Amino acid sequence: MAIEKGIYAAPQGLDDEMEDMLEGEMEIGGDELEIEILDPEAVVLDDGSMEITIVPDADITDLADFDANLAELLDEGDLRAIADDFVVLVEADTESRKEWADTYVKGLEVLVFKMEERTEPWEGACGVYSNVLAEAAIRFQAETMSETFPAAGPVRTKVLGEETKDKMEAAARVQADMNYEITERMVEYRSEHERMLYSLGLAGSAFKKVYYDPNLGRQVSIYIPAEDVIVPYGASHIEMAERVTHVMRKTKNEIRKLQAAGFYRDVDLGEPVPFHSDIEEKKAEGGGYELTNDNRYTLYEIHVETNLEGVDDEDDLPKPYVVTIERGTGEVLAIRRNYTEGDALALKNQFFVHYPYVPGFGFYGLGLIHIIGGYAKAGTSLIRQLVDAGTLSNLPGGLKTRGLRIKGDDSPIEPGEFKDVDVPSGSIRDNIMPLPYKEPSQTLLALLNQITQEGRRLGAISDLNISDMSANAPVGTTLALLERTLKPMAAVQARVHYAMKQEFKLLKAIIADYAPEEYTYQPARGEVSARKSDYDMVDVIPVSDPNSSTMAQRVVQYQAVLQMAQSAPQIYNLPQLHRQMIEVLGIKNADKLVPTPEDAKPTDPVSENMDALMNKPMKAFIYQDHDAHIAAHTSFLQDPMVMQLIGQNPMAKQIMAALQAHIAEHLGFNYRKQIEERLGAPLPAPNEELPEEIEVELSRLIADAGRQLTQAHQQEAAQRQAQQQAQDPMFQLQQAELQVKAQEVQRKAAKDQADAQFKQQQLQLQKVKGMTDAMLKAEELKVDKTGLAIDAEVKGVELARARREAEDKTALELAKLARQSGPQRRNE
Repeated sequence: MAIEKGIYAAPQGLDDEMEDMLEGEMEIGGDELEIEILDPEAVVLDDGSMEITIVPDADITDLADFDANLAELLDEGDLRAIADDFVVLVEADTESRKEWADTYVKGLEVLVFKMEERTEPWEGACGVYSNVLAEAAIRFQAETMSETFPAAGPVRTKVLGEETKDKMEAAARVQADMNYEITERMVEYRSEHERMLYSLGLAGSAFKKVYYDPNLGRQVSIYIPAEDVIVPYGASHIEMAERVTHVMRKTKNEIRKLQAAGFYRDVDLGEPVPFHSDIEEKKAEGGGYELTNDNRYTLYEIHVETNLEGVDDEDDLPKPYVVTIERGTGEVLAIRRNYTEGDALALKNQFFVHYPYVPGFGFYGLGLIHIIGGYAKAGTSLIRQLVDAGTLSNLPGGLKTRGLRIKGDDSPIEPGEFKDVDVPSGSIRDNIMPLPYKEPSQTLLALLNQITQEGRRLGAISDLNISDMSANAPVGTTLALLERTLKPMAAVQARVHYAMKQEFKLLKAIIADYAPEEYTYQPARGEVSARKSDYDMVDVIPVSDPNSSTMAQRVVQYQAVLQMAQSAPQIYNLPQLHRQMIEVLGIKNADKLVPTPEDAKPTDPVSENMDALMNKPMKAFIYQDHDAHIAAHTSFLQDPMVMQLIGQNPMAKQIMAALQAHIAEHLGFNYRKQIEERLGAPLPAPNEELPEEIEVELSRLIADAGRQLTQAHQQEAAQRQAQQQAQDPMFQLQQAELQVKAQEVQRKAAKDQADAQFKQQQLQLQKVKGMTDAMLKAEELKVDKTGLAIDAEVKGVELARARREAEDKTALELAKLARQSGPQRRNE
């Protein structure tokens, strides 16, 4: 609320000091007061001992602490207006659920646990009530309590995101820590939870309020009856409700303590004004006690989102507040902000958890009173009629003549008693006429049984007639019948499971806020305390299974799985299946009865060999020296004494199979290690989910490394094989024979080679001879050609000489002829 401005802008008498203040300092009481103007809208005064900040036009609520009681800062007029407005709204919310409340009140009339002494229609008439409603409520409470609150604690954890070793250890610490808090420190939790379940079954709605109690120094979760939580009937969910009102009752002493602590305004509330709802009065009447005026005040704690007059501006968005009003006087005791400081969205802090039985048409759920209350009322009427009919039939009344007198008194005749009577005339039979009362009607009895059966069936408490089923019926058939019978109750328990999850989240947030930053492994209280960061890694959920409402249903389900496992045991993890079956049966230390490889811890090879002989599970770990383990296990299997003992063991096949599987596990890790050496980088964790691109690229690299590793292994295998064969006597004999044969082959090869060389030489000689012969022939031809040439030349010379001689002779002849012819011409 803004502070009203006075008539004067500043106190009178400071005009003379104004000039000194503007210069930056002034003298007050001999001390210097420094004035520093950091913001034109604010002035900070500091005299060395205190600092005063003056913010013009600021609301007084803006200057208060965030968690302050704003009611201390508002004037009475604003507080009275706030109280009147909210009381009207609460009364309207109460009126909106009147039909639901009236049905609840009427149902409580047939749910009583006291003996009713009836005087109508006669003294001592039957006052028995039908037990259908009470049986349904008690059975629901018992079954749900056993499912939601086992001896080990109601909380289990779930890792958020990727499961790692650190997260799994943190989850174990958080689970142990929260179960310790709920079962040991929160001593009221179990009883509050049982009360809540009983009321939930009857009313259809029940509430838990979770908050930190500074007086106890811990978190609390208290049960609140449905009649004490007033919500607009049209609200769909408690977290989305515009207004939630908790009707509280506190004694004078409790109010004074809270006022002294500053939690409530210190105002006089006068004497308490008694206030009890119709539901409370009917509960008291049915429980056999009376409500007394115990000097308790009735408070309305209203969790609302609104604009408060004097706190918020009209244009502001509604914000969450908690307004506490005393109902008798209408005094506002507290107004506090109900959101986290610095939250830009101003989301309200949640303290309430709504447990519904069956969702109804409005906010409140429908309970057994609404569902089978009519059957209980009809059953009550029929039971009383049958009992009264039997009473009248056994002790009948009738008419008698006025003169008939019984000596003594008129008290009823007890069994085996005979009384003297004075008969005025005639026989006794003529003076007495008994009324014709009938025996209890079989029709009414059959109708009662039918109504009771229908009520039990509708209330999901009917028994399954196992005797009508065949002993050889398949488990699936039994499971189908059981599921059909328990389906409605399974749905109810699924809603309880969800509500408990919301409750545990609120408890987790409070416990995490007060958890230590670090933890010790040897805490004084006996459990490993979880640190604050552990709670950020996990989510908390109830141990109950929303899909299986009872142990019988889960046992039948596991029996069905065991039957399937018999046909194909190689595809099932039988130890884990049997362990879960034992846990479902509620037997403790199932991990010790049926150990699994997941329970194994790293051990040396000798211990693993010993575990194999005793048929205990073994497990290889990625960081172990796998070559050493493989060598130790292989040597163990090659030991003749060990093999002889294993052969005499009836579990020999299982022992050998377990050892071989364990060696294969080490071999797989060793292969992984060798692939990493080839890649030069570590591989992701086994079975880790990888992005598609990384998985594809990694597969290619692993394929290349695998080929290289295979080639190296092939070479090593060839070398080992050669070395092993070299040490074998038979192989040595074979090698000697092969060497002799090789020498023979070499000899034959040498002989063949010598023969070939000899033939080659012969061929070479023949070739040389042929060449020599050819050369000789060529020379001979050459000589012949030379001789022929000489002969030709000689003959040519001779021919030339003969030609010349012939020419000379011819010339001589011609000359002679010429000489001889010359004289003749001259003579002519």
